[in-house]
Amino acid sequence: MNGPVETSQALAAGLVPVEFQALCPPPQLLPGESQAHYSALQAAVFRDLAPQSAIEWLFAIDIAELSWEMHRYRVLRHRVLSSFRQKAVEEVLRRIDLVGIAPEFRDVAEIYTVQNALDWQLDPIAAEDIETRLASYGFDQHTISMEAYVLAQQILALFDGLLSGAQLRRLLLMKELTSCRRPSPALSGQTSRRPRSDASLMYDGSTK
Repeated sequence: MNGPVETSQALAAGLVPVEFQALCPPPQLLPGESQAHYSALQAAVFRDLAPQSAIEWLFAIDIAELSWEMHRYRVLRHRVLSSFRQKAVEEVLRRIDLVGIAPEFRDVAEIYTVQNALDWQLDPIAAEDIETRLASYGFDQHTISMEAYVLAQQILALFDGLLSGAQLRRLLLMKELTSCRRPSPALSGQTSRRPRSDASLMYDGSTK
C-alpha cells in the first residue's frame, strides 16, 4: 500500500545530500493530492537545477514547491469548470423549460430544472437524453462550455491570478539562483588579474 509513496520519497531524499535534508520539509498536501506525484515532481526539479550549496538547495526547494502549487491551481481550475458545467446545463434548461410557465407553477418547474441538471451530472443515461434535447434547441457542448466560463468567470480570474503570481515568484527564484551561481565582477576581476613579473616592476620603476 505504501510502496509507491515510499519509493518516491526515497527518490527525492536520495537526491538531497544528508547535510541539506533538514532544509527540505515534508509537503503540505491537500486531501486527494498524491504524495508520489509530488515527490516525482520535486525529484525532477532537483535533477534539473542540480543545487550544490545550502542557499541553492533552498532556492530549489522553493521552486519545486511553487511548481506543485501551479499544478494544484490548474487541477482545481479544471474542477471548477467541471462543476460549473452543471450550473450551465441548469441555466440552459431554465431558458427552455421555464418559458411560458404560469407564475403559480414556476417554483415547481424550477425544482424540476435543478433536479434535471443534477441528473445530468450523476446519471449518464439522463445526461445523454438531456444533451440530445438541448442540441435540438441549438445548445451543443461548446455552448455549454461557454456558459460555464461565463458563470465561473470570477473564480477563474482568481485562479488566473494565483497561477500568474506563482509563475512570477518561480521565475524570480530561478533568476536569483542563476545570479547566486554567477561569480561577482569583483571576484572575477581578481581571479583574472595576472601577477606582474619582476621585469615589469623594474620597467615601471625606471619610467618614474
